[in-house]
Amino acid sequence: MPAIPNSNINVAKLVRNLIVSVVALVLIASFWPFRTVPTGSRGVLTQFGAIKKIEPEGLVVVPPWQKLALFSIRAEEAQIDEADGSTSDTQPVKVSLTVRYSIQTDRVSEVYEKYSHNGDLSSYVQTATQEVFKAVTARYSAPDLIAKRSQVSIDINQALKEKLNMYGAQVINIDMRNFSFSDTYMHAINEKVTQEQLRLAAENKVRTVEAEQRAKVVTAQADADALKAQADGEAYATVTAANAQAEALKAQSDALAKSKDVLELRRIEVEKIKAEKWNGELPQHIYAGAPIPFLQVDGNK
Repeated sequence: MPAIPNSNINVAKLVRNLIVSVVALVLIASFWPFRTVPTGSRGVLTQFGAIKKIEPEGLVVVPPWQKLALFSIRAEEAQIDEADGSTSDTQPVKVSLTVRYSIQTDRVSEVYEKYSHNGDLSSYVQTATQEVFKAVTARYSAPDLIAKRSQVSIDINQALKEKLNMYGAQVINIDMRNFSFSDTYMHAINEKVTQEQLRLAAENKVRTVEAEQRAKVVTAQADADALKAQADGEAYATVTAANAQAEALKAQSDALAKSKDVLELRRIEVEKIKAEKWNGELPQHIYAGAPIPFLQVDGNK
């Protein structure tokens, strides 16, 4: 037999070694026990289809006879476009909502087993939101649904929390948008708003006219009070001046009266002094109006 070249033998060994290496790598990769659970997830460890353990974030050792499934506990969104309902006064109403939710971490095993293998409950959330919206809007009349929109949102939020709790989920928040009624009802509302605005404008105009009239009355009253005060002041000034003049005249009269008495007394004193100094001789010349000394005549002589 012809000898096989050594080069062919080396190539065959190389190929065989390469195949063995690839198979070994595949087997190692398939049965590699070390796995990682990323942030925002939980690891559901199953054995022959049965849940054995829920692993937290981080490194996990998985035996070859078990499997690890990643389950998201991050916040998820469910879009509900044009959820429809009816008010207590039978007005149809529609709204679009965005519901943000997440899986309760202590109920991952229950949700995985019953509802979802990855944490996506959007279909359940959409159905529950539709039911809740119908139930809440039926408790409000159409005007109240508009006027109490914030309370309606609170009611929907509370009812949806209770509903989603059945599925192991928790509501983070709800956004309501495109809240609308039928075209006919919206036209009626706009007409009512227009009429109300016209009524308020008329009332404001009446109040303005009344305020202007009151201002005029107040101004006229103030002017009248000012004129009366001026007249009272002038009258008081006249009376005061008259009283002062009368007092002055009385004082002058009293002063004159007192002056006459003083002058008379002084005249008597002077006459007395003259009488005391008289030597008994009559004046030879008597002028008209000149006083004549008093003569005391003794009757016995």
